[in-house]
Amino acid sequence: MDNNRSGRRDVAQTTRLRDVVDVLDGFYPQSTAQSWDHVGLVAGDPDQVVSSILLAVDPTLDVIAEAIERGADLIITHHPLLLRGIHSVATTTAKGAAITDLLVNGLALYCAHTNADVADPGVGHALADACGLDTTGALEVIEDQALGRVGDLPAPVTLAELARHLQEALPVTAGGVRVSGPAHAPVRRIAVLGGAGDTSFESVRRSGADVYVTADLRHHPALEAREEARAAARSGGAGTPYLIDAGHYASEWLWLPGLRDRLAAALPDTVSIEISTVRTDPWDFVVGAQPPTDAGGMP
Repeated sequence: MDNNRSGRRDVAQTTRLRDVVDVLDGFYPQSTAQSWDHVGLVAGDPDQVVSSILLAVDPTLDVIAEAIERGADLIITHHPLLLRGIHSVATTTAKGAAITDLLVNGLALYCAHTNADVADPGVGHALADACGLDTTGALEVIEDQALGRVGDLPAPVTLAELARHLQEALPVTAGGVRVSGPAHAPVRRIAVLGGAGDTSFESVRRSGADVYVTADLRHHPALEAREEARAAARSGGAGTPYLIDAGHYASEWLWLPGLRDRLAAALPDTVSIEISTVRTDPWDFVVGAQPPTDAGGMP
């Protein structure tokens, strides 16, 4: 993969893990992570040399194997490996096998999770950019941090056109992009929240968004949100917000290219930075998906 090295410091020096951690902590201060989150350096010696970095959404066994095969020194992921407590690192468990592979191979791991969600630029900005939004504001404020983005497109598009545009920007997944709403409906104001977002419907309604782009929309919250919109339409409302579920992995993967470019500008040319080719979305195929059928739908 061709790294964008414009703006990089032309400095012949040895880069230590602590140097990279300092840069990442500057981008994504750990103090801005949500109180339940666990971010930062998970494995690695701050004094070890870093000459190759692999970026990924999840620190899965396949991602770790790819990093080892590439000869990487550091993996940077969005999702934490140890978000919840574990009581064994035996290789008979996935977490234990991952930790063992990291330590045996001298491979460091750093994660930026909710602190990357609320950063500017961060995960929300990357998803907003993919939707075509130029100027956005915070969707909501959680624990004094701006989470999600909301803004207006330069001109209205149909819901189907927005979904197609977004699908082209996202990495390919088995599930694709799920949409709730009439394909021909015009939309302009868009709220976005990368990853799981079905606890933020009240903020979306307050924002006046025509469509909410997020992921992991469960049956009951999504159905209730659409029922509330339909009930409002009976009283003269627009029947919005419509919903787009872009997939958890895909909606957050969009952050990785921007992170690569920012690291490339901050670190010496001696450090290579690549995005993992492993698709960590857990789904492999879909049977019997229903395409849009109403007027204005996609072919």
